Amino acid sequence: MVAAESTTLTERQVEVLELRERGLTQREVAERLGTTGSNVSAIERAAERNVEQARRTLGLIRTIRSPVRLTVEAGTTFDDLIDTVYERGDEDGVKIGYCRPELYAHLFGRLEPHTSRNRLDTDVEIGLTREGEVKVFVDGDGPS
Repeated sequence: MVAAESTTLTERQVEVLELRERGLTQREVAERLGTTGSNVSAIERAAERNVEQARRTLGLIRTIRSPVRLTVEAGTTFDDLIDTVYERGDEDGVKIGYCRPELYAHLFGRLEPHTSRNRLDTDVEIGLTREGEVKVFVDGDGPS
């Protein structure tokens, strides 16, 4: 097992998450650890925030390390976004691993919270891997 000190989690957070994964209720965890249910809840929330932050960090690094990166500006339509991804893939010799409807579904599923009327509400960082994966990073949000 990886030691807690080598992660973004505290030992107590790891302990709470492990017990919760085993199916214990917050009350049962609290009794076992000699604390309150509200304290267990707070520890669990903090751990989940740390885990989500680590996921976003990893996603950002994967996007940054993608050999092809582009920023798509707010206001871009999804049709233009799809066209841009394919054009950049062609320019850089990357065969996109999605047909048009799949790519649309992938991007829309990932970016729907950041759109209105089929347009991006915010700038989006796109990374294309050599294997044809399309990675998406929106500031303050997780990758995909």
